[in-house]
Amino acid sequence: MNSFEINKVIAAILVTILVVFGIGKISDIIFDKGKESIVAYKVEAPEGEAVQASSEASVDMSALLAMGDIAHGEKVYKKCKACHSIKQGGGNKIGPALWNVIFRPIGSITDYKYSKALSSYGKEWTWEEMNGFLIKPSKWIPNNKMGFAGLKSEKDRASVILYLNQNSDDPKPLP
Repeated sequence: MNSFEINKVIAAILVTILVVFGIGKISDIIFDKGKESIVAYKVEAPEGEAVQASSEASVDMSALLAMGDIAHGEKVYKKCKACHSIKQGGGNKIGPALWNVIFRPIGSITDYKYSKALSSYGKEWTWEEMNGFLIKPSKWIPNNKMGFAGLKSEKDRASVILYLNQNSDDPKPLP
């Protein structure tokens, strides 16, 4: 390679660097923000997780559960099947057995090792608790060890809740 070819390569690299940095400088000049940046519309966010819990707990559960279908819940439950057993007398897997889960105290199966977050939660699996937990388990009960991302679809959550309720010695009446 002669010196003329080397000069062309170096010149191409330098021109590329100048163009990249030059476009940034020119755009800063054209779109000058001045001394301070002004937000067009500021939204005040409410404090912490209490808002998340109260907004999701205020769901009309009878209307939500009316969207559900037990057969659809059985299909959606296949996502849960890898970690949870739903059979009567079925043992624990990676997660606890879910037979009789609706209105059972949270963290109450004695032969399963729950996370500290779940064992100290102190509530039971009501319709609202189950719905909130199924939206995003890690957000509803922080620091629990369930690695499931959650069910965003209201129909999917309602259907799974109905399916879980059906798989019980004593299915609870719907709200």
